[in-house]
Amino acid sequence: MKDIIRTIFLLCDVGSEDFCRLYAIAYNLILYAIAYIDFIYAIAYILCMDMIVRNAKQLGASIRRVRRAKNWNQNLLGDRMHVRQATISKLESGEPRTEIGVLMATLAALDLELVIRPRTTISETEIEELF
Repeated sequence: MKDIIRTIFLLCDVGSEDFCRLYAIAYNLILYAIAYIDFIYAIAYILCMDMIVRNAKQLGASIRRVRRAKNWNQNLLGDRMHVRQATISKLESGEPRTEIGVLMATLAALDLELVIRPRTTISETEIEELF
């Protein structure tokens, strides 16, 4: 990268002192651009990341994570779903007897969807580490 910038400045007949100054500016701009792109990729990854769920506890943790990312408390989510806060608490704690209707209403309120696909080869321990 340094050679490319040096070649451009040589072609433009820039003096040595000016070259150093311009090189420093160009280098900093490139660093800022790379950092900005990395930041955008990180945000996109977080926002679009699939959550692998294989049990009720993982499902509850995923729902809690999304709810908190929206800065919602359990009462607000319950109000949007027309259920009590205790129902949300049970779902997020991994209560295995949660009704499918409650789960689907929760996903809709959080603007999520359920995707059914073949199971990946990742172990349950590795999935637990995500939570």
